[in-house]
Amino acid sequence: MSDVDVPRWKRNVGLFLAGQTISLFGSMVVMYAVMWHLTIETRSGSVLMLSIVFGMLPQAFVSIFGGVWADRHHRKFLIMGSDTVIALATLGLALLMVSGVDSLWVIYAALAVRSVFAGIQTPAVSAMIPQITPTDQLMRVNGMFQSIQSGMMLLAPALAAVIYASFDIVTVFFVDVVTALLGVGMLALVAVPRLVRSDDGEQVSYFGDLAAGVRYIRSNAPVRWLITLFALVMFLVGAPSYLTPLMVTRTFGDEVWKLTANELFWGGGMLLGGIIMASVGPRITRRVRLMVGSVLATGVLVAGLGVSTNMWVFFTIGLVIGVMFAALNTPALTIIQERVEPEMQGRVFGFVGIVMTVAMPLSMVVFGPLADQFSVQALLVLAGVLLVAVLGAILAFPGARRSLGQVDAAPAGAPEDAVVAESQETSAVPQDTADLR
Repeated sequence: MSDVDVPRWKRNVGLFLAGQTISLFGSMVVMYAVMWHLTIETRSGSVLMLSIVFGMLPQAFVSIFGGVWADRHHRKFLIMGSDTVIALATLGLALLMVSGVDSLWVIYAALAVRSVFAGIQTPAVSAMIPQITPTDQLMRVNGMFQSIQSGMMLLAPALAAVIYASFDIVTVFFVDVVTALLGVGMLALVAVPRLVRSDDGEQVSYFGDLAAGVRYIRSNAPVRWLITLFALVMFLVGAPSYLTPLMVTRTFGDEVWKLTANELFWGGGMLLGGIIMASVGPRITRRVRLMVGSVLATGVLVAGLGVSTNMWVFFTIGLVIGVMFAALNTPALTIIQERVEPEMQGRVFGFVGIVMTVAMPLSMVVFGPLADQFSVQALLVLAGVLLVAVLGAILAFPGARRSLGQVDAAPAGAPEDAVVAESQETSAVPQDTADLR
């Protein structure tokens, strides 16, 4: 798909990215403010664990159907509707807290509502990008989107700190409501073509579509192993990254500027990584090798967080981890967008969302309570070592190496490659091992 096949794509992509920038900004301001509010008020790893569970686990359940909806309905309207409901939920939380209701369970409930509609929105966003972007520009646009998300991770903590320190958590919620509505307005101006499915006109149930998505992923070995890599990184890096504010508070002090600096370094790394991917990403041909190398480096760096005793060294390692995460996320997203048929992308990204949102709460369920029993430093070292070890175990499977290597070797956009890789993998791996995958 070339520039000619996607008319006015620069205008539409520009409006889409602008709207997402505004919406993401408000959401991230809320995320950081809530995390700091709970950290400072409770200093409890279990409370942080519950906030992650309520903030992400509902998204995992809803993503089961969110991907199906993204393939059945207009993706733009799904995104706009989800953003609107999230804004209303945040407004409701703000009004409750203004009236004096400040129970932790009120915050948990609002996080859960936001998570439910994020499960509808997220697959639609990822699947809509290829509809408005030429194929040869996907890596660049994904890199730009990663840069925007990371830029918000730099700007949002600073503004969240100013608002939270100068006013209160309720003011942060009102900011999110305004930015969400502005984002919806800008997205309304984006022209998105209607998705035409090969089974258009046939009566297919939601569960039938869901089953088709499961079968597709099972038969597409490269996509399946990419999702496995996502799950590995999210489980062993996700929770430790959320525990870094706890380590900063316990080890270096609970001043808001230190918590802000921690987030700025992580966000700065992902911003730098996104810029690099947008600039040189389209010229990278061995994308899977880049991803595997990034995961390996991340494992070593996470362990390095645990042994660092200097605050600025700690922050710098977080910055480099951010670069590595962008080097993993951007090519993986692009590979899926290039290799998966448009009519299946919603369901595939729905399952990616399930993996990412389940892995994070599950990781916090394990690491959160442990942070109340052991030092965060020890948990970071353990997570880093496990990440390297499990990556090595995955690559020890001949089928995994073959499938991931085939993504690098074969031209993008050849769906039949997945079937070939699957047949080779099944014949090369013992049946009990194949069943585990």
